[in-house]
Amino acid sequence: MTDRFQWHPKARLSAAGQEVGRAVPQGPVADATAEGLAQVIGLPAFRVGAPDQPPPEEGRVPTFETLTSGSTGTPRRIRRTQGSWIASFKVNAGLGIGPGARVAVLGRLVHSLSLYGAIEGLHLGAAVHLLDTLRPDRQGRYLKQQRISHLYATPAQLRMLSEGQETLPDLQRVLVGGSKLDPALRGRFQALAPAAAICEFYGAAETSFITLSDSATPAGSVGRPYPGVALTLDAAGELWVKSPYLFMDYAGSPGGARWRDGWLSVGEIARMEDGFLYLHGRAGRMVTVADQNVFPEEIEALIEAMPGIRRAAVLPMADTRRGHSLVAFVQGDSSTEPAVLASLRGQLGATRAPKKLVWIQDWPALPSGKTDLRALEALLPWPA
Repeated sequence: MTDRFQWHPKARLSAAGQEVGRAVPQGPVADATAEGLAQVIGLPAFRVGAPDQPPPEEGRVPTFETLTSGSTGTPRRIRRTQGSWIASFKVNAGLGIGPGARVAVLGRLVHSLSLYGAIEGLHLGAAVHLLDTLRPDRQGRYLKQQRISHLYATPAQLRMLSEGQETLPDLQRVLVGGSKLDPALRGRFQALAPAAAICEFYGAAETSFITLSDSATPAGSVGRPYPGVALTLDAAGELWVKSPYLFMDYAGSPGGARWRDGWLSVGEIARMEDGFLYLHGRAGRMVTVADQNVFPEEIEALIEAMPGIRRAAVLPMADTRRGHSLVAFVQGDSSTEPAVLASLRGQLGATRAPKKLVWIQDWPALPSGKTDLRALEALLPWPA
């Protein structure tokens, strides 16, 4: 393998069933489509999406830019060496991704998870299927008809697929990233794809893979360190990562990741137990309630695991007595509200449990599929 992305001789690319062949490059910035991707594989520098931004510049080694919007901010351009992804391609070839594999990605190529899955499949010789133009019910039928063997998806995408109840007997492996996969959703999707190994991984656009789970991973953990990754926690519990998969820097506006002596942090607070990583949440989202540090992500995971709940987001609002109190925005069956509130009080106590549930059926989401927290902040029942 080289330090530049390659189109493997046995690789195939299609968009919702329409095969797309290799194309003549039209420049270093391509549309977020199969045709656009086909034009840039092999270039020394490129970006898929954000055509209004300056083009990436060539350097001493092959590079590319990917995009991230996080959970609250404006999309940022992340600059990487192509070798930083190729290093993990070599690892994932051991998961069966290569000639003969049929890989599907569900999201748009502006989302780094989808772009990664597509480029990895092409580089290793798989048949890659891009399904972002299909509704979730049609995605499910397509996965079954095309006998897809490997799937890259976020928990939100799996949730929508599972609602279609389409059985997927040929699915061998599901790689899930972007946010925590709750046990209830894992169980529902496993019932639809009984032969599939569901592998949750934790990472960020800046870090790529950090951990990978398997059948031995305890509940609540995101797995052991991915091959080649070293982890350390500082005194505050902030996670720092060193690996061959890290990004170079931000192009244009700065982002939130920080470097320290070759180690990188994206601001995640975590703990290690018996070699497994457990996440508490981003330091930037931590809130103090009655002098207790609370991570909204942990409460969101509890709510999303409850019957009748599809999505959840927990936000703080001002409280003159406690400093802050919490509101939970939820999507699902509103008749479950008494049970949800009682369960949260029982598990978290009266102080840390959300004081109010706000039911929303039209869930605000960013292009990456993550919840648009700023849109929800505007809906808070009292000033935050």
